[in-house]
Order: sequence, then structure tokens, then C-alpha cells
Amino acid sequence: METMSVQKRDFTVKAKKMRRLGIIPGNVFGKSLPGSIPIQMEETAARRLIRQKREGSKLSLDLDGRIIPVQIKEKSLNPINDEILHISFQSLTTDEKVNSVIHILLTNDKKFGGQLEKMLMEIPYASLPGDMIDTITIDADNLKKGVILTVKDIPELMSDKIELQADPDEIVLRISERKQETQVPAEE
Repeated sequence: METMSVQKRDFTVKAKKMRRLGIIPGNVFGKSLPGSIPIQMEETAARRLIRQKREGSKLSLDLDGRIIPVQIKEKSLNPINDEILHISFQSLTTDEKVNSVIHILLTNDKKFGGQLEKMLMEIPYASLPGDMIDTITIDADNLKKGVILTVKDIPELMSDKIELQADPDEIVLRISERKQETQVPAEE
């Protein structure tokens, strides 16, 4: 599991100034902790983290020599300039189920001739930390026109180690015939 170094947050500096100095505020919370721990991390490490991981991804935080297994619970970004505002982490314990999301990734989705409709690309679930699933990759090249892929059609989701919080009959994606563009005859 990847480990990221963080420090306890310095409250003598306001969050806006911290971000200007290249430091991102955050927090770690969970039942295994006595309370929420305010933290800070270097912006370069935070950027790399959000580029490589998603909400629900597992990693470890090194907080002053103490290793805390966590999942990324929420990341706040400024939509205008893509500035990282805050990152929240939830601590994980081996014997306690945690709520998370599985991200559905598609490969080869530009190659086939059908029209792809993505319906459910994040699937909520609960599991023990050891059974967490970050992403499931589906190769769209193997799918034919007319296919409707539901939650229950994905084998990894039918494991007894995870509790789905989505209807098994819910549609993940659908492939239909490519719509033909009809031309309207010009009026004379």
C-alpha cells in the first residue's frame, strides 16, 4: 500500500495562505481515532495523490512516524482553477466494514461502432478494508451492440465479501446501434 507523509496542521496559518505556500489542509477521521485529526501535506504530494487515486482508494498516511491506514473519503477542488482546497481521509481498521465506491473504468471504448451510454460508473458498497476494490476495468472491445451490462453481470461485484449498496439490476452501461444522422432535405 502506498504511504504518504503528512504533518499535523499548523493553525497559526490560515488555509488560504497555506495553499499559497504550497501546503494543502486536510483531516483524518474514523472510529479508531479519538477525534478528527487536522493535517497538512505538500501540494506536490497532494497533486500526485489525486492524479493517481480516486475517492475510495486505500493508502497509508505517515503522521509524525505513526502509520494510519486510510481511504480517500473526499477531495475538494476549485472548479475554476483546479486548486486543491482540502482532502479528507477515513481511517481503516481491519475488523470494521467501511463504505466506499468502486470506479468502473472502460478500455477500448473508442474502437467499436456502437453508441456507448455510461449509466453507473461509481458503485457504492461496504466491505472490510482487506476486501476493498478501488476500480474494475471493463474492456469495451469485447462488448457487442445491443449489450446491456448490469451490476450483477460484473463478477467482482457478486462476491460475498462486499455488500452492494446498489440494485443488482441497475444498468452500468448500454451499447446500442450508432445513431444515423438524418439529413433534412433543403427546401426549394
